[in-house]
Amino acid sequence: MSKLSYEDKIDLYNDRKMGYSMTMLSKKYNIAIPGVQYLCRLIDKHGLDILRTEKNKYYPIYIKQEAIDRVLINNESVWSVALDIGLLSKGMLINWIKKYKGNGYNIVERKRGRPTMPKVTKKKENETQEDKYKNIDELILAIDDYINYYNYDRIKVKLKGLSPVNYRLQSSN
Repeated sequence: MSKLSYEDKIDLYNDRKMGYSMTMLSKKYNIAIPGVQYLCRLIDKHGLDILRTEKNKYYPIYIKQEAIDRVLINNESVWSVALDIGLLSKGMLINWIKKYKGNGYNIVERKRGRPTMPKVTKKKENETQEDKYKNIDELILAIDDYINYYNYDRIKVKLKGLSPVNYRLQSSN
């Protein structure tokens, strides 16, 4: 199935009004018969102005929510709801419903525009752990705290759930 230009859509609609069959139009414009039917009904209902010439139309959340509710809650057909709100294809509504269900029944708007770059802090070239401490006394205290943790507080499964010092004390008794 090929995309139709604005002019092709108008020509297709005019050909239909002149009496061409759906099958004939389908072959002439290389689209499926349901696509021809949908396009003709859409133009009948909304007029030729519904055919957009600008790029991507934006649909606000409340319109999407209303359309999805009509299909899921009121059990209206996707076809009729898409025609009523003037979507250019029922596939748009089907995608909205799929995303709605995939997001846990929440409408999540895709962020528009260019994404921002993440903030990355670079390490200084010569920065080490030692630069964290203001003087040698702070470094010595930090090392002593770690040795104390390593020997007395750290639990090892291999040592029957005891710290290394407690395991040595237990096995010497």
